[in-house]
Formats: sequence, structure tokens, C-alpha cells
Amino acid sequence: MAFEPKTEAFASSVSSVTIGTGEKTLTLGGNRTLPFYTFDAPCENAPKIGIEIPDRGIEAFAQSGLKAFYDGCKTPAEMAKRAETLVQVSFICLNLESADPNGENRSAEDCAVLAKQVSESTQLPLVILGCKHVEKDAEIFAKIAELLQGKNILLLSAREENYKNIGASVGLAYAQKLGAESSVDINLAKQLNVMLTQLGVPSSSIVMNAGSAAAGYGFEYLASTLDRIRLAALGQSDDQLQMPIITPVSTECWSVKEATAPECDIPEWGDAQERGIHMEIATASACLAGGSDAVILRHPSAIETVGEMIAALV
Repeated sequence: MAFEPKTEAFASSVSSVTIGTGEKTLTLGGNRTLPFYTFDAPCENAPKIGIEIPDRGIEAFAQSGLKAFYDGCKTPAEMAKRAETLVQVSFICLNLESADPNGENRSAEDCAVLAKQVSESTQLPLVILGCKHVEKDAEIFAKIAELLQGKNILLLSAREENYKNIGASVGLAYAQKLGAESSVDINLAKQLNVMLTQLGVPSSSIVMNAGSAAAGYGFEYLASTLDRIRLAALGQSDDQLQMPIITPVSTECWSVKEATAPECDIPEWGDAQERGIHMEIATASACLAGGSDAVILRHPSAIETVGEMIAALV
């Protein structure tokens, strides 16, 4: 008797969220199987890779490989144009870390102008990563959402402390897409989704950021959270957990000691840049296996490797 494998395609699916405009528009989510379970059902939308562009330009990067890749780029907009040449990159992620009031405190107006310059330099969809300061993020997101109205961008992220302001401006007033950021807890993730939809933000405008961590740094909590969210969305048909998931990987991986400790201090660890690349690859692969529909990376070598993995599995 021939072997007939049993399939387990779920009745429910992850909802779809579309960002960008024109030919480079992309859709996150839309699948009805566990990650890479293509033997159960076809993959409707393969996971996507975004590339981080710092608002301070190439000066923000110390790695020689990154400096070589962006050689000649003087502005974040020029870096975005260069990043567009990487075939595995599906969207640009502008990191507005210098807007932090505890740091350079870049104004919301300047952030909005920079976001527009980056948006105009590339055909790829634009994702904005905030400075992690709840009041300042609400201010800069409102400015950017207004200035880039019609561009269908994604702004990361709304949190419990500022979701009303961000939801009202980004999701309702200017019809942009927004991220719902929670702290590695399925109940907090669901609660924030509920509050945003009760505010009036349609679920088709919400992407979850369920938290992030570099591999080895409490990553087991993130892994279990991603697993539980996906199982609840598909197996329990929980429509408040069916939004696609995006995970910022680069900011976590390039800040840990494995990526920052000089080789002269710990020679047995090898080259620091290679360590950072491997940390990005390991973390991104684990996030995608857990249920992330998109990851944000920094180094072209890591992007190429993760892109090849995705292509091989879908």
C-alpha cells in the first residue's frame, strides 16, 4: 500500500496586511499553515525581509562590511537606494533612533522630512521604526503619517501607553498601517490588538510586534510566545491574534556582546563582524520558524543567507 501523508491545513488563516504602493507592494500574512509547513498547504505569501537604514546614516555603522556596501552613500536616502539592489530585500526600515529625547532629540518635523526623502528614493515599501520613547513616538508618527499620506507605510509601533494617540493619527486619520508592540506575552499582545480594534483601527491595518530578543538572550520566551500566538490564531481561530507578525532582529543582534566585543579582548570568539552576521542569521531563522511573517535585518550577508533559506523552504 502506498504511503499517503495526512495534511493539517487549518480552517483559519493569518490575516493579510498590505503595505506600499505600485509594483513593489507587498502582503504580509495570509497563510493557513504553521511556518514552512508547505506539505500541508501551499504558502500564500512567503516571509519577507526588510533592511534597517539608520537615520544617522553610515556613521551609525562600525562594521567594515556595511561601510563597504554603502560606500559613497552620504544620506539615509542614498543608503535606501543602495539597499534596494539586494534582491532578497522586500522593504526599507528607517530607524529613527536619534529622535530619542534622552539622546539627540531629533525633532518630529526633521524625522518626517527624512522619512519623505527615504520614501522618494526607493520603490520599496517603507517601514518606520520609532525611538522607543512613547510620547516622542506618538508625535513623530503623527507627523510622518500626515506627510506620507497615501504611501501606505507601516509605523512601528503602538504600545499600551500610546496606542490611542498613534491609533487615532496613524490608523484612522491618515489610514496608514501600524504595529502593535507588546512585551513577549501572548495575553498582552491580544489585549493591545483588542484595544486598537475597539478604537476603530481595522485589523487589516495592524501588524504585531510581539517582542524581540537576540538568540541566547531570553529568546526562549519569545519563541514560546510566537508559537502560542500562531497556534491560537490557526488552531483556535482567535481573530484577535491572526494579525501578521514582524520582528526587528537587527537592533537586538548588533547590540549584544557577541557582536560588539573586540577580537583583541576575546580572540577565541573570532571576528566580531562575522559573529554579528551569524547572530542575525540564527535569530532571524528562529523567528521565522516560530511564526514571524517578516524580519528586519542589517547586514547584506545575513540578508542573503536568510533569503536563501526562505526560498528553499517555500
